[in-house]
Amino acid sequence: MSMIEGLLQELEQEAQTTRRVLERVPENRLGWKPHDKSMSLGQLALHVATIPGAIAEISQQSPFSVPQFTQPSAASAAELIPALEQSVAKAREIVGSMNEADLAKTWRVVDGDREVMALPVRAVLRSIMLNHWYHHRGQLSVYLRQVGVPVPSIYGPSADENPFAARSASAATV
Repeated sequence: MSMIEGLLQELEQEAQTTRRVLERVPENRLGWKPHDKSMSLGQLALHVATIPGAIAEISQQSPFSVPQFTQPSAASAAELIPALEQSVAKAREIVGSMNEADLAKTWRVVDGDREVMALPVRAVLRSIMLNHWYHHRGQLSVYLRQVGVPVPSIYGPSADENPFAARSASAATV
């Protein structure tokens, strides 16, 4: 399996998990923040929904100027799944059009004349697209817990959902 095939396979698998988390975001708590310096639930949820496509897109822009980091908020919980689907489709298209030579190209972030970061595109996709996505999805799961929403299983059982329980029960009766 090539690096590109592996990235795409992981993107698809993790998109399903992210969808389960985003489906739990409550409409009436989009403005909630755990701290004054934190993003609101609506901002964080929209950020999680849009990371893959946004990062795949900027991985093609080098040099890339340091962004302002203003995060819009979801106007409604209903917009989160369509935003995720659009983002994953964009990431799938961009990454799927790459070849190994594209992955080896150096991507640079600049602040004026100063280089802030330089990474191979493969590292941008692995670290900034995927790992960054997982980081914020985990953060979102904590937000859900704090507002009293049951947290879905992500990589195994959560305190609210155990995907192995049915299998264990049926195995015990065999």
